[in-house]
Amino acid sequence: MTSKNPEYDFKWCPGCGDFGVRRGIEGALVQHVTENEQPVNKTVVVAGIGCSGNMVHMLEKEQPFGIHGIHGRSLPLAFGIKMSNPELNVLTVAGDGDFLGIGMEHIGPQAQRNLNITSVVMDNGVYGLTKGQSSPTSELGAITTSTPYGKIEGKLNPLRTYLSFGVSYIASMMSSKVKDLSSLVYDAMNHPGFAIVHVQSPCTEYNNTYEALKGNPTKGIAPLAYDIPEGHDPTDILAAQELLNADGIPLGLIYKDDTRETFDDRSHKTIGVKEMKSIDSLVNGFSI
Repeated sequence: MTSKNPEYDFKWCPGCGDFGVRRGIEGALVQHVTENEQPVNKTVVVAGIGCSGNMVHMLEKEQPFGIHGIHGRSLPLAFGIKMSNPELNVLTVAGDGDFLGIGMEHIGPQAQRNLNITSVVMDNGVYGLTKGQSSPTSELGAITTSTPYGKIEGKLNPLRTYLSFGVSYIASMMSSKVKDLSSLVYDAMNHPGFAIVHVQSPCTEYNNTYEALKGNPTKGIAPLAYDIPEGHDPTDILAAQELLNADGIPLGLIYKDDTRETFDDRSHKTIGVKEMKSIDSLVNGFSI
């Protein structure tokens, strides 16, 4: 799949939405490096488990650092990396199962901290790598390998969840709109705080939602996804709530609050007024 990493044999299926996400991230990184005059090795991409996790092995062009972590733990890993070196541009990549299933409990704390990182979530409404089990964003009643009689849990609305948690930058896009996606990821990386770009990235093997998302007039299928109206004010949280309470999936910048202080700024202010203990004193404190 990539000549840069011949030791890996990871593959995405033909037509997988993650190809578009990869191109979007690559374009955003090129723009970030150019306009911020920052070398690409000051960016770290952290992945969880699943098809989305292969992103760290399949990014082409000049390579950022990459960590393929453990299931649902991309945010804790990113937290540690960012706090150890706040100058790094930290990006997490995850799927809907990884991020919103086992990883759900980590979203709220990072939102309240307003950790200065960017998370790109690839939502295909299914666990694709492990052969098509239902995920938190699978439709109610969906027939999958893990729900042969239909899914009995309701479908999670990720965008509403992010807003209720207090995420300070929320954007939504489709994997097929690569240029728009690249622009949003770049904007998110420049946002001072916790930014999530949620991408509809259909799985052609187990949950092909392209037609439902884009619509098909000849079949009488109205599109679920639509561009956010130009008059929308992303700095108005009430406008964001109204947008997310409507039917369909809005595409674009939903909410942005750049007035909140980031966690790394607050933590360094705290460290600045405290006398830090040496490593020797910390170790000696555990001695008997």
